[in-house]
Amino acid sequence: MKKAIASLIMICVTIYVFPQHDYHSKYYPPTDPLVQKKLEQWQDLKFGLLMHWGRYSQKGIVESWSICAEDEDWCRRDMDDYTAYKKSYENLQRTFNPVKFDPGKWAEAAADAGMKYVVFTTKHHDGFCMFDSKYTDYKITGAKTPFHANPKSNVAKEIFNSFRAKGLWTGAYFSKPDWHSEYYWWPNFATPDRNANYSISKYPERWENFVQFTHNQIMELMTDYGPMDILWLDGGWVQKMTQDEVNAYVHSPNYKFMHIQNQDIRMDELAAKARVKQPGLIVVDRAVEGPNQNYLTPENTVPKEMLPYPWESCMILGGGWSYSFDAKYMSGRKVIHLLTDIVAKGGNLLLNIGPSPEGTWDEGAYQALAETGSWMKVNGEAIYGTRKVAPYYDGPLYHTEKKDGSARYLIYCLKEGESIPPEVAVRGYVPKAGATIDIIGFKGSVRYQKSGDGILVRLPGSFSQKAGLPFAFVLRIR
Repeated sequence: MKKAIASLIMICVTIYVFPQHDYHSKYYPPTDPLVQKKLEQWQDLKFGLLMHWGRYSQKGIVESWSICAEDEDWCRRDMDDYTAYKKSYENLQRTFNPVKFDPGKWAEAAADAGMKYVVFTTKHHDGFCMFDSKYTDYKITGAKTPFHANPKSNVAKEIFNSFRAKGLWTGAYFSKPDWHSEYYWWPNFATPDRNANYSISKYPERWENFVQFTHNQIMELMTDYGPMDILWLDGGWVQKMTQDEVNAYVHSPNYKFMHIQNQDIRMDELAAKARVKQPGLIVVDRAVEGPNQNYLTPENTVPKEMLPYPWESCMILGGGWSYSFDAKYMSGRKVIHLLTDIVAKGGNLLLNIGPSPEGTWDEGAYQALAETGSWMKVNGEAIYGTRKVAPYYDGPLYHTEKKDGSARYLIYCLKEGESIPPEVAVRGYVPKAGATIDIIGFKGSVRYQKSGDGILVRLPGSFSQKAGLPFAFVLRIR
């Protein structure tokens, strides 16, 4: 039955978000020394886990968006009556009971895969809280949710504690817009798009109530959920805007929004308060140019070029952002190649897995992470604690370098079924005199000679016989 329902609803692969998550935005480096230090450490981690999870997983649909009128064209509903659909969506709270929820198993799989941090959706745009907020009853710990009586009902706390126990950093995803709050989508009016559906200038008290509601919920997360490393804010259209900026959006050729307006939630104040509780906290106010976007987040894409500031590609491992029935997952090879490409360009990879309505991951997710982990255990030094270095990449060959310059790594990504070549041509780079080259995980040195503007590396025949057909191999130059 669930699969039949899911088949009626289009699962979004690429979401048009306003403003778009443009990775060519101007970057404002943080000035707080603690944040600078934390951000430098975050750039060493390289590989993280993102999880979109909520009661919407029961339908196998994209999170939140089906209740937003503007997005009906790509996110079809399973009934024509919008009012009835929204009620049925909200009633998913009454059947959400993920009794197989075991965050320790997830944390172990993520750690074994080589992931170093987790970002969990504490609240998406639909307003349903996956943490025990005292400012709403619309939450997994609420009396209407069957799972509220479970000892693990405060799933955000359980997840953060489990992942910290495995040595991972923790990050809280939090949606600035809240489509359940009467202070954002006021029931007095229709909800034509994703924005606040009333005039904020006419009803400033209502908007101030929403600002306080938002601050209060975020401060709960910063106060009651242990050490927090990242506050990952989504919903970039909720931002401070001048009237000139509003007018520019309204008169743009692609304008389709009814309520573009200044939606100022006082981010500077909020970030400062959060850092009182969590010193050095990395704040990611996505798609909002300014000092509260400590790193940028290209969504489900990898930039074609190196970027000159801290960034992270958030990518789907399989299915959609939220749980999809019969999802197809990346192979470990694909994950390793993706991670290598991103790291060589100076970024981090945040890989998304959507848990099921029962609170489990599909076997395909575990398999991909296990394959990734087997490679990372041997070759992780070419990924962690490295920085981009020219010539960056050339076909299957990717360059990374330790921050202190003590070693350069050449990661050769092998296509499925491709044999290890007898030699590797490296263009645009010649090691310093006296440098040695070896293959990580293989004993013995490797011969090389200058060739054109680079070098030609000859691989031992015994290496290909021993290695078989790996996802990638790494030449280490010291």
